[in-house]
Amino acid sequence: MANLTMVEAIREAMAQEMEREGRVIILGEDVGVNGGVFRATEGLQDRFGENRVFDTPLAESGIIGTAVGLAVNGMRPIAEIQFLGFIYETMDQVCAQAARVRFRSAGRFTVPLVIRSPFGGGVRTPELHSDSLEALFLHTPGLKVVMPSNPYDAKGLLISAIRDENPVLFIEPMKLYRAFREEVPEEPYTIPLGKAKVVKEGQDATVVTYGPTVPLVTKIAQEYQAKGIDIEVIDLRTIQPLDFDTIIESVEKTGRLMIVHEAVKTGGVGGEIAAIISERALFSLCAPILRITGYDTPYPVPSIEDDWLPNAQRIQEGLEKMMSY
Repeated sequence: MANLTMVEAIREAMAQEMEREGRVIILGEDVGVNGGVFRATEGLQDRFGENRVFDTPLAESGIIGTAVGLAVNGMRPIAEIQFLGFIYETMDQVCAQAARVRFRSAGRFTVPLVIRSPFGGGVRTPELHSDSLEALFLHTPGLKVVMPSNPYDAKGLLISAIRDENPVLFIEPMKLYRAFREEVPEEPYTIPLGKAKVVKEGQDATVVTYGPTVPLVTKIAQEYQAKGIDIEVIDLRTIQPLDFDTIIESVEKTGRLMIVHEAVKTGGVGGEIAAIISERALFSLCAPILRITGYDTPYPVPSIEDDWLPNAQRIQEGLEKMMSY
């Protein structure tokens, strides 16, 4: 086993898939010579050559448009969008093209494309660099959306995404890129897309989260364990498709549900989960469903982002309220 950070695990996944499959290529702004803004592709151009790892103009719609054409014609591109807030320029290519080709062609053509993009708060970035926009793509049939929370999952999920015949948006929390190291198998392995992970089992309440908030929620759950409150923590890992079966099973056991995510509350992933639980597990609940999220505003300036993001105080207050029922 190697002891890797998340960004190292992501780089290893791409390198191993490029070794395994000659049709895997990488394109994006500064991914070649500079190795990407976070050095996720560092050294890959030297290793695989300029024909397989190449820099593009600063034109996100051109990057994804090119990648869609390559994928339809048999390649397996990994396209990097430098920050998730820049993905607005690609909405037509992602939602009206990549996600619809398989449906439009009745399965004759597929788009085995991975779009990688960093996002998330806690790193004091300029405007449009930290925005959590995953819910925009939850409403796009034909597109899978993945968000890892640790190095082990990052490698296994990314390899699964690269091998998938459908387009996958692979969103990477910047805050976790080098936050900690974890043992990661040196050989390639896959983690199924669409399957959540029970990070901590519990009996008293369920907290569903994903991406950058997983380590914080897990830490709080462990602290509550010492107080005699047993919280189950679920890491979604994939938010499209959502693993409703795992969530429902947990809620039927605990009777309480909290959802934590960085993105704004209105129209977010948490609302979709709450709706499904209301439809399929309402009578298992003994307390209202709570959502601890970002606020319904643009992502704030760095000086106040710690108060805008779901933090320990807000999560703990939510747990106390939920456990009071």
